[in-house]
Amino acid sequence: MPRREAARVLLAVLAATLLAEPVLAHSGSLAGSLTSTSVPFWLVAVSGGGLVGASFLFTSFATDHEFIAWLNDRRLGLPSTASLWRWVVRGLRLGSVAALLLLLAVAFVAPADPRRNLAIIAVWAVWWAGYTASVYLLGNSWPAVNPWRAISTVLPRVSERDLPAWSRGWPATAGLLGMVWLEVVTPVASDPPLLATVVLAYTGVTLAGAAVFGPAWYESVDPISRVFRVYGRLAPFQRTDDGFAVELPGSRLVHDADGATRADVRFVVALVWATSFDGLVSTPVFASTVRTLADVGVPALAVYVVAIVAGYALFLGVYRLAARVGRRTAGSYVTAGTVERRFVGSLVPIAAGYHLAHFLGYFLTFVPTVEVLALDPFTPPQNVPVAVLPDWFGSMGLAFVVLGHLLAIWVAHSIAFETFTGRLQPIRSQYPFALVMVFYTMISMWLLGQPYVSPPV
Repeated sequence: MPRREAARVLLAVLAATLLAEPVLAHSGSLAGSLTSTSVPFWLVAVSGGGLVGASFLFTSFATDHEFIAWLNDRRLGLPSTASLWRWVVRGLRLGSVAALLLLLAVAFVAPADPRRNLAIIAVWAVWWAGYTASVYLLGNSWPAVNPWRAISTVLPRVSERDLPAWSRGWPATAGLLGMVWLEVVTPVASDPPLLATVVLAYTGVTLAGAAVFGPAWYESVDPISRVFRVYGRLAPFQRTDDGFAVELPGSRLVHDADGATRADVRFVVALVWATSFDGLVSTPVFASTVRTLADVGVPALAVYVVAIVAGYALFLGVYRLAARVGRRTAGSYVTAGTVERRFVGSLVPIAAGYHLAHFLGYFLTFVPTVEVLALDPFTPPQNVPVAVLPDWFGSMGLAFVVLGHLLAIWVAHSIAFETFTGRLQPIRSQYPFALVMVFYTMISMWLLGQPYVSPPV
């Protein structure tokens, strides 16, 4: 296909995605926080998958190893004063610890109405929705604002043990899946005292782990720190030895491909699955299945455990299969394990695109609420304002999902040309990954197109 023709196909499919005629669909976030979008479902699924497939064909024209490396190496240095940065970090850490203590007090003392309780709004709308988006859109500031890390720096170490090798893989992955499962099956997103109890339990485990193993706990075991570190590799702003640098989004994922481990594979796949699971449990199909099984005596909690574990195993298995097939189609002596580890960074833009699609509207809706509650968190007014987003905003979620996949295609393309030689081997290695991304795009569009149903637990 000539380049001009490929470009026309790409633009046509993108236009079809964003300018479609209306039927009802939705873009979901946390329970009860949805925005409508006017896009016909069949066009959403077909155009989304088609756009990702067309983008793979389009990127296939870029076959110059040196040009691809040059593009990903573009960097604008932003020098900083080390002493000034240390004072900034200290101020951020003090502020984050004060915010944590305030939110714990608000959770126990303020009214339990989740829409009038600053703890609920701050944790889910401001932190998990808004702040997380800032990590992959701008840069990872979590090491500077992590309140638990700030507290552990002033607490004495009780030992100088090193983390055992096994703890660098599964604990963070299990912790992430466990947190998602807890958010789905309990009212932790709407019950302030329960949220505070969970935060206190997490605080105890985290500070104890840091007291025994030191900073390595945050680098390898703590699931929250690891989520932000993974997302931060996608961001354009990166911390360097000389200060900061601005890079092309996703370039760090390409540069870090050499250092990826099997633990990274497990965790990144869990991050992608966690976002999908959050959308899956609110679909009518899943809710109906849970109720049907409950009628024959199967506990709903057991269904959720099986679903999250089985779904993760399926996602991990599909990715590993794609790595093996990609190695075979490339005709290379590079091992399947190497392909699996090096290409896992290409999944990060997919997870970020899903997160932005699910949570940006949620964050913007509650910005006025935060402004009012912050003025008087313990005795909030009876009626708090929320922002009403325009109807067209729902379509933005679909665009974010597609854009995430497009960036994933480019990251995979760049990694392929750093992994394999010649021009055909890198392209052939991407065939299975492109098919998986097309299929996964269509699945994600299906999830976004389902009417919201409260998960039965």
